[in-house]
Amino acid sequence: MLDLNKDIQYVKGIGPKRAEKLNKLNIFTLKDLLYYFPRQFEDRNNLKKIIQLENEEKATIKVVIVGVSTSSPRKGLSITKVDVRDETGYAKLVFFNQQYVKNAFKPGDTILVFGKVKKEFKKIEISSCEVEYLTNSPKNTCKIMPIYPLTYGVSNKDIIGIIKNVLSDESLVIKEYMPKHIIDKYKLCSIDYAIRNLHNPISKESLKIALYRIVFEEFLILQLGLFLFKNGVEESDGIKFEENKKLDDVLTSLPFKLTKAQNRALNEIIEDMQCNKAMNRLVQGDVGSGKTVVALLSLAHCVFNGFQGALMAPTEILAEQHYISLTETLKPFGINIELLVGSLTKKQKESVLEKTKNKEVDILIGTHALIEDKVEFNNLGLVITDEQHRFGVRQRSKLSEKGENPDILVMTATPIPRTLALILYGDLDISIIDELPPGRQPIETIAIDKSKRDRAYNSLVRKEVEKGRQVYIVCPLVEESEAIEAKAAVDLVEELKLEYFSDLKVGLLHGKMKPSEKDLIMKSFKNREIDILVSTTVIEVGVNVPNATLMIIENAERFGLAQLHQLRGRVGRGSHKSYCILIYASKSEVCKQRMSIMEETNDGFKISEKDLEIRGPGEFFGTRQHGLPELKVANIFKHMKILKLAQQEARYIVSEDRKLQNYENQLIKKEIMNKFEHSIKEISLN
Repeated sequence: MLDLNKDIQYVKGIGPKRAEKLNKLNIFTLKDLLYYFPRQFEDRNNLKKIIQLENEEKATIKVVIVGVSTSSPRKGLSITKVDVRDETGYAKLVFFNQQYVKNAFKPGDTILVFGKVKKEFKKIEISSCEVEYLTNSPKNTCKIMPIYPLTYGVSNKDIIGIIKNVLSDESLVIKEYMPKHIIDKYKLCSIDYAIRNLHNPISKESLKIALYRIVFEEFLILQLGLFLFKNGVEESDGIKFEENKKLDDVLTSLPFKLTKAQNRALNEIIEDMQCNKAMNRLVQGDVGSGKTVVALLSLAHCVFNGFQGALMAPTEILAEQHYISLTETLKPFGINIELLVGSLTKKQKESVLEKTKNKEVDILIGTHALIEDKVEFNNLGLVITDEQHRFGVRQRSKLSEKGENPDILVMTATPIPRTLALILYGDLDISIIDELPPGRQPIETIAIDKSKRDRAYNSLVRKEVEKGRQVYIVCPLVEESEAIEAKAAVDLVEELKLEYFSDLKVGLLHGKMKPSEKDLIMKSFKNREIDILVSTTVIEVGVNVPNATLMIIENAERFGLAQLHQLRGRVGRGSHKSYCILIYASKSEVCKQRMSIMEETNDGFKISEKDLEIRGPGEFFGTRQHGLPELKVANIFKHMKILKLAQQEARYIVSEDRKLQNYENQLIKKEIMNKFEHSIKEISLN
C-alpha cells in the first residue's frame, strides 16, 4: 500500500529534479499531490460541428485535414495554417512559431481539435489548439479537462501525467476518515471517489459529486477546528471580574449617551468579563458606530477590578488617537495610560516597559510593539486588538500570552457578512454595533469619470472651503509600497497647488513620514490650519475631524469596496452635510457596478456582501493571513448553502462530543489536526 506521507521525489516517475519544481507548488508529499486540486475544468466533451461554432468560445471539433500552409509575415514570426473541414463547413487551425507542426498533418487524416474560435462572417480560425488523432481514449479532447494552478517550469500536461501515473497504481488506497453517519446523512461520496474524479472526471455528474464531497469536507474541517479551538479557550478558567460602580461614573462623565447598539455590546462584554471563563469576543461595527468608547469602558472596568489592560492598533496614528481619547476620558478617574510605539526613543521605551512591569501603567496602548518579548505586564486582565483583520490569530494569541488567560476583545470596522465572520472568527462570540450615533447625516456619494475632475476641484472643493469646511483628497493606490505611494502623494500635492489651489493651505500625510510629522499635520488639520489634506490610505482608520465634509478619492476603481467605505467614513463625523466624490478612469462593467454600489448605500454590511460577491473571498479576506487552513475548492460565496450545512453539522458534532473523543470521530479529528498544525499552534484538541 502506498504511503501518502511519502516524500514526493520518491514517488514513481518523479525524482529530485521534478520534485524541486513541485515543491514550488507546495507539493512535498504524495498526499499534497493528491490534494493539489484543479482551479477550474474545461469541458471538451461536447463535440460541435463547424457550422455551430460561436466567436470567442472554446470548442472541440472532429475534422478532416485538407491542406497545410506556412508563411513568415515578419522576422521572428512564422504562421502555420491547417485547412480542415467537416460535413458542415471549413475552418483553419492557426499555429504561431510552430513550423514543426506542418509535418505532423497529412491531408485526408481525421483529427480531434480543441481550441479558441475566432469567427468573422463565414471565416473561422481556431488558435491555441490541442490536436490529436482519433482513438478510443483521447488524452486531451472529448473529456472534462482539469486546469491546475501552475508555476514556472511545470505545465498542465506535467501535472496531469504525474497524477494519472499515481492514480493508476493499484497499491494506492485513499482511506476514508469522514464518520459513516455524516456520509450517509449528506449523501457524500467516498474520499477515494472524490479525489479520483476531481483529477480525472468520468463525467459532469461524477465531477459534481466529487466537488460536493470536497467542498463539504473543507468547510466542516475548518469549522470543527475553529469550534474546538474556541472550546479549548472556553474551558480554561479566566478572570472573574466583579461589578464596579465606578464604571457608572465614567458613563455619566461622557458628553453623549450610548446608542442602544453600544449598550447591548457593552452589556455582552461586561457579562462575559464577570463570568469565570475567559472572554473571546469580536465587536463588529460600521465606520463611526462608536466601538472605541465600548473598548474604553471595557478597559476601565478591567482597571477598576485591579488589573491591567492592553489595546493594540495596526498603525501608530490610530494608536496615538486611542491614547489621546482614552487619556482625556479616564485620567480624571486616576487611570494611568501609556503609549508604546516604534517611534519612541530607547529611553522612552525603557521607561514605559519598566512602569508596565511594575504596574504603574493601568492601560498600555500600542502597535505590534506590544507583542515584543521585552513587554511584561504585572497582571494583564483584558487584551483588545483594533482592526483585527490587520493582525492574525498568532499575534492575537501572542499578546494574550502576556497574562494568565486574560479576556480577549477584538474590534473591526470592516463590516463582514455574518457567515464569513463565523468562518474567519469561528473561535469568537460576535457583538454587532449596527447603529450610528444620533445627529450623523448619511454621506452623499457621487462617482464621476476622470473628464469631470476639473469641475470637482474648481467647484465642489472651493464651495466647501468657502463655507469654512475642510477637504480630504485621497491619493490613488499605486501598489503595496509606502515609498511609491508617498511619492505619488507628493506629486499630487504639487499638481493641486500649481493648477487648482495656489491660494489655499494644502497639507500632506503619508506612511513614510515620521510619527511626529504625521501628528503635527493631523493637529494642524484638526485646528483648521489646513484647508485640504492630501493623504494616502493612512487615514483609512481612526482619523476624526468633524469639520471635514468632503472627500475626493482619485482612481477609485483601484480600491476595494470595503476600503472605499472605510475611507469615506472619515467625513460625515460632524453635524454638517458631507460628500464623497469617487473619480474613476476605468470603463469596465465591474467598475461601473462597484461605483453604483457606493452611490446607492452607506450600509457597510451590504457593501461587504457585494465586495465578497464581486472580488471573491480569497481577495476580500485571504484566510492565510488569519492563520487558517486554505480552502482549495470551497468558495464561501459560491457554496454558501453547503457552508451552512457544514456549520450546522459542526455545531451538532461539537455539542455531542466536545473534543471529538468518540471512536467514530477519531479519524476526522486526526485530519483536523493535520490541517491546522501549521496554522493555529494554540489549538487544543487533546
